[in-house]
Amino acid sequence: MAEILYFCCWRVLFFQIKSIMDAYRPKQRITLSFAKRNGRNCIAAAYGGDEALRQSLSCEPSAIITGDTAYLPAEDFVLAEFLDRYVKMAFIDYSAIKETAPRKEEDKRPPLPEGYLEKLQQVRYSDHTVRVYTSYFRDFQQHFEGRKIETVTPGEINDYLLYLIHEKNISSCQQNQRINAIKFYYEKVLGQERRCYKVNRAKREKTLPDVLSKEEIKKILDVTVTDLRFFCMFSILYSAGLRISELLELKPGDINESLSLIRVRQGKGKKDRYTLLSRPLMKKLTKYNRLYKPKVWFFEQRP
Repeated sequence: MAEILYFCCWRVLFFQIKSIMDAYRPKQRITLSFAKRNGRNCIAAAYGGDEALRQSLSCEPSAIITGDTAYLPAEDFVLAEFLDRYVKMAFIDYSAIKETAPRKEEDKRPPLPEGYLEKLQQVRYSDHTVRVYTSYFRDFQQHFEGRKIETVTPGEINDYLLYLIHEKNISSCQQNQRINAIKFYYEKVLGQERRCYKVNRAKREKTLPDVLSKEEIKKILDVTVTDLRFFCMFSILYSAGLRISELLELKPGDINESLSLIRVRQGKGKKDRYTLLSRPLMKKLTKYNRLYKPKVWFFEQRP
């Protein structure tokens, strides 16, 4: 039992501090440039063959992967949003596109059917999911342009999906997203029965994580000892099993020392939950509160 508990503790610590350890390792590189692909203006993102970057880029709306380059439609490309998504994964060289903004092509795809966008917003899908679904569904509409989209049969949808797989070489991630975007319209907007398609949902590739050694973990923990703020952050991550995003969302009132509990607001799945607060950590947190005096967020700037 002790061995299982020991393994679980190390596993929790690994996933929480892996992103920080990446700062000690050389970053991958993404180089952006203008390109033409199938007569369409694109942003070419050369990623050097890194598997993690390939999987992430393949999930971008309408992305086409060829060799070590992902081609993204220029009309949908927003540099600031791209930087937000990938700045932690790679160094991004956008010098070739920063001087001249890509010309905004007129989007010739049909407008979304009535109720599609509104329904996505009603069910509180994230902004990224809304952007992906609407883009993929407009591609679907364009493929059947001239037809009433509600009259497209399941067989024709299967043929469309096979066309994307064989002709457009879409990734498994993108395949599943496109199926979801189509199903959302027929099942959620039109209220039809659930549809099953002959095209099997693709299984996403599963890769093993890089496991940090005990020496690497010890180096991180040793560094935090000299900084009370970082010591408290790492200690809560490790002892309470929080995600980094959950840690940064903590407010002073979420730390309940009397009950030895931490309230996590809107964690994974947009759910609140409570997790345990380590008793040996309480004295450090009291000292942290006295020194930093957090007001809005528990971990704010230096005193």
